[in-house]
Amino acid sequence: MKHILITGGSGLIGKKITGLLERKGYEVAWLSRSPGDYDQKSFHWDLKKQEIDQEAIEWADGIIHLAGAGVADKRWTAERKKAILQSRTMSTALLKNAMEKSSNKPGVFVSASAVGFYGFNTGEELQDEKASPGSDFLAQVVTAWEDEVSKVKELGVRTVMLRIGIVLAKEGGALVEMMKPPVAAPLGSGKQWMSWIQVDDLARMFVFALEKEEVEGIFNAVGPNPSTNAELTQKAAKKISKTLINFGVPGFGLKLILGEMAQMVLGGNRVSSKKIQETGFEFRYPRLDEALEKIYAQGEDKPSSRGSLSH
Repeated sequence: MKHILITGGSGLIGKKITGLLERKGYEVAWLSRSPGDYDQKSFHWDLKKQEIDQEAIEWADGIIHLAGAGVADKRWTAERKKAILQSRTMSTALLKNAMEKSSNKPGVFVSASAVGFYGFNTGEELQDEKASPGSDFLAQVVTAWEDEVSKVKELGVRTVMLRIGIVLAKEGGALVEMMKPPVAAPLGSGKQWMSWIQVDDLARMFVFALEKEEVEGIFNAVGPNPSTNAELTQKAAKKISKTLINFGVPGFGLKLILGEMAQMVLGGNRVSSKKIQETGFEFRYPRLDEALEKIYAQGEDKPSSRGSLSH
């Protein structure tokens, strides 16, 4: 494998994976609606028009599929919910159809998925890849998304799905949003589980899945030590010397502000990383203190970009 095609390459995770692959000697290209906007080698695609440059598929030895509308970027109107679903299912179907037509099919297809599969709130029970899906909106989205990815496997392409948890990064995501207010505070009870993964470990996991031929199927992309919302808030606030208020932001207030999206932060999942570890993947930042140390190693976090609370 020399050529890797990435959808969603210009996003936080996509850029991390791109850098990691290029340092390992791969040639990386992105799929984009506006290929001319980037210095990165890019091919054109357009989901609304269901168009894709077939040359991109012919060129690619492997595909990493990250594209999808941010689930926490906007309030969940009916229109936004449709965009969240279709950006995942239609993009996957477009790639699958292009691969079907290709005379040179990629050897591997690694797709993002999400721990949202398990439902908004699974309490204390540890969720592994065999657990049943939830019944809420995000669980329905992830189920439909994974169904589309499964069709790629029918083409004889090795297929991997990584159910991503809460991504901890300095450049965007949940941690940035949690540390934005003037003071830090747990959300709701603060007891809800947050199955997190440090962004560099996540990028490494995608590359690991790409390279290791025996890795196939569904894996939880979370670290081995989930934290409660209160613990994560407290430790992150301490790391950047931010004032912490030790009582939770009331749930009813979050529901007024966020609407249905509030369930994402008031609920939680305690998710197992055992399966991916059994394939030989090793976390560099398995514990929260280590992850935060790495994230804030360059000093206080003052990001300007808005991130998504969950992939």
